[in-house]
Amino acid sequence: MKLKNNLPIYLLGLLMMACAEDKGNYKYHDLIEPEISGVEEKLSVLTYASLRLNPELGAKAKAENQYSYEWRAINQDESHEVTVLGDSRNLDYQVELAPGIYTLYFTVTEKSSGLYWQQNYQLTVSDATTEGWMVLCSDNGTARLDMVSTVTGETYFDILKDNKEMPAYQGPRKIQWLSKHADSDSPYYLLTEQGATRLGKNKFIWKEEYDFKYEVATLANLCPYSITLAGFGRMMVSGTDAYYNETISFSGLYGDKINEGFAVAPHIGANISATIYAAVYLMYDTDNKRFMTYCPMMQSEALGGYEPLQEITAMEELARTAKGSDKVVGTAFDEYPVGYDYVYMENTKYDAGNAKMGTTYTLLKDETGKLHVYGIQLGDFMLFSDCSYIIGRAYYGDLSGCTDIGKENNLYAFSSLRNYMYYAVGGTLYRVDLSEKPLTAKKQFTLNGETITCLKFNLYQNNPNDNRSYDLVVGSVKDGKGTLRIYEGMSTEGDFSSVTPEIYTGFAEIVDATYRER
Repeated sequence: MKLKNNLPIYLLGLLMMACAEDKGNYKYHDLIEPEISGVEEKLSVLTYASLRLNPELGAKAKAENQYSYEWRAINQDESHEVTVLGDSRNLDYQVELAPGIYTLYFTVTEKSSGLYWQQNYQLTVSDATTEGWMVLCSDNGTARLDMVSTVTGETYFDILKDNKEMPAYQGPRKIQWLSKHADSDSPYYLLTEQGATRLGKNKFIWKEEYDFKYEVATLANLCPYSITLAGFGRMMVSGTDAYYNETISFSGLYGDKINEGFAVAPHIGANISATIYAAVYLMYDTDNKRFMTYCPMMQSEALGGYEPLQEITAMEELARTAKGSDKVVGTAFDEYPVGYDYVYMENTKYDAGNAKMGTTYTLLKDETGKLHVYGIQLGDFMLFSDCSYIIGRAYYGDLSGCTDIGKENNLYAFSSLRNYMYYAVGGTLYRVDLSEKPLTAKKQFTLNGETITCLKFNLYQNNPNDNRSYDLVVGSVKDGKGTLRIYEGMSTEGDFSSVTPEIYTGFAEIVDATYRER
């Protein structure tokens, strides 16, 4: 005969006898179960903020020191990564989790028995650095990235410090956001004298494969001054050599240098306003002291099969021959300068005539020390969509009448709103109205005791922010401490003399500041 569970009756009897003999070997006590409460089921927090939770265990719970505690977060993405946040009843955690949705477990364990109780919550982590100013500083020569968050109103300092495996780069140059033709997970570029790297979208994380050498066909350690996007490509200068990368897909790589037999100045000119296919890029040859152009697309048979690297007057002649005499315009100057020393180049969206052509300004110094400014418009050799011509001689000006201009430590910036140039001397900012002749400088303001170290217009990329591209960005330093000021420019039409700026403090020496848009 067997019972329903198939256990023979004689075995059941033996078990009952064993239990009777063992009676009294255990100490029985009432189970006191904590009643966990006081924390909402759904929690939201920003990265870099503090997550403070104070759960209650109920009136019947034992003394707090008779329990151990653990807060554990499990990422609900495919990784299911586990992160322990704390080991006290009250959690006080500065959020270093990546943005995402987590299951948060709070475990209470009775030390004497090993029994445990657990409560779980949904935790949503958002990025405090989703929008705001990325401020690149030189902290005793080392690149340091800070962030002014417009999400929280807080400033977060040295936000790359948790990237333990990331090299410490010396000689910071630029923090650049390439929203187009860049990996969507890592669209930010840190450029320094020692090298360059991408940074991740979430918390600016760093991986070995983000190193800039992996974007170079030769795996060389190139050190760009900046990266210029135009059409389906981008160009940059490392040292005195220029490199081109076709970006129809992100997998494109920078090839060999494109300048043979001459050195190139640090900046590349291009049309940054229009939709372009066959972009014409502008360079300055510092050996032969002349303008050079590069249009990689025009070497295709469809566009004539021309040599892509041309001196600028030769490029004009090719444009007239291939596309018509009206595709080279402008009478601002009769001849391109030869023999002048390079000072500075900047691309703008300013164009008094065709809103899509923009103007690239170049500052050159002649043998007498006189400073000249040339405005050149660069189009599309294919004349695709927005560009009605290929090259325009848009502007010339003699800057020799401007106060203290052309000094070694001058900083320059050109407006995309009006035909204005700005330059900084120490802590003083001047404005030059390029539409008035002779050119003179008018003082805008002086930052007493401070030295201006960063001067620029941040050219926003998303349409809702277009008007903010006219705001002047000024970084300054005093006694090693940096200050960032943003001067609104749209309503004052570029007159910053009476504008009260937004002010942010606590930085090291500011090298660059770029706005991260949503």
